[in-house]
Amino acid sequence: MSQLTFAEAEFSNKKRQTRREKFLSKMDALIPWKKLENRIRPVYPKIGNGRRPYPLSVMLRIHCMQLFYNLSDPAMEDALYEIESMRRFAGLRLSDSLPDETTILKFRHLLEKHNLGKKLFREIEKHLAEHGLTLREGTIVDATIIAAPSSTKNREGKRDPEMHQTKKGNEWQFGMKMHIGVDEGLGLIHSIEITGANEHDITQTEKLLHGDETRVWGDAGYLGVEKRPEHKNRDVEWYIAMRPGKRRKLAKNSDLAKAEKIKAQVRAKVEHPFLTIKRIFGYSKVRYRGLAKNAERLHFLAGFTNLLKSKDHLLA
Repeated sequence: MSQLTFAEAEFSNKKRQTRREKFLSKMDALIPWKKLENRIRPVYPKIGNGRRPYPLSVMLRIHCMQLFYNLSDPAMEDALYEIESMRRFAGLRLSDSLPDETTILKFRHLLEKHNLGKKLFREIEKHLAEHGLTLREGTIVDATIIAAPSSTKNREGKRDPEMHQTKKGNEWQFGMKMHIGVDEGLGLIHSIEITGANEHDITQTEKLLHGDETRVWGDAGYLGVEKRPEHKNRDVEWYIAMRPGKRRKLAKNSDLAKAEKIKAQVRAKVEHPFLTIKRIFGYSKVRYRGLAKNAERLHFLAGFTNLLKSKDHLLA
């Protein structure tokens, strides 16, 4: 057994646990590692004539940290050399051979090639269901814009053709949209669709419903959704908010005003996942060109968001 390095010895004897250590410890306990590894293992490189691949568990943990902190491949490599808590989370030591940025990049491309972001999201969903966190009777739908660079100062001299612009309020925004369906009781994401920012929210509603709802909640952007042909035979109650201007004209304590307040209280649950993805995981701007790569990442982040939302139940 190799001796501890000075850095490892000092880390073990420090008096205070940092916020990063606490967060990594929490995620380590929440993520069903074996289930995710089993999903990836069939496509993970086996030992061949070339260099022995790093253990799958190590690369998956590194990839997760890259998503937690929204790091580029070179920044993730640097973090493994600089930060002891991240090495420990990955199961590595400073005296080991640490994965370089190319190895980290190849693992990410492997996940993208096999659409594993979506599959791992479903694996986490099954894990939560096994712990009694299953879908109930209602779905809240909403969408948020993830910004993309609008500059043409790049190799092609063009903006990303899969990203689009849209007007929100009095401002034009350029990027993509993340549409989600959230359970009204648990606040967990169960459906995700990724489109250009110019796609109207109402067009994706059908893809955000699991089919067993009795109630659907949405903001004023979904007004008229029940009249669309794809929902003609859907037996649900639609609770869609009034437009803000119309709501402001309601008498303060009228029945309609109280009903709108209830709608707003229920719909608030759909904002929490967006807050986690954009603020805690820092993904308010796209990191890659094209919708597919960003969609893979957002499915994984949605899985982490559901785990954090369920932490009190899972860690009890």
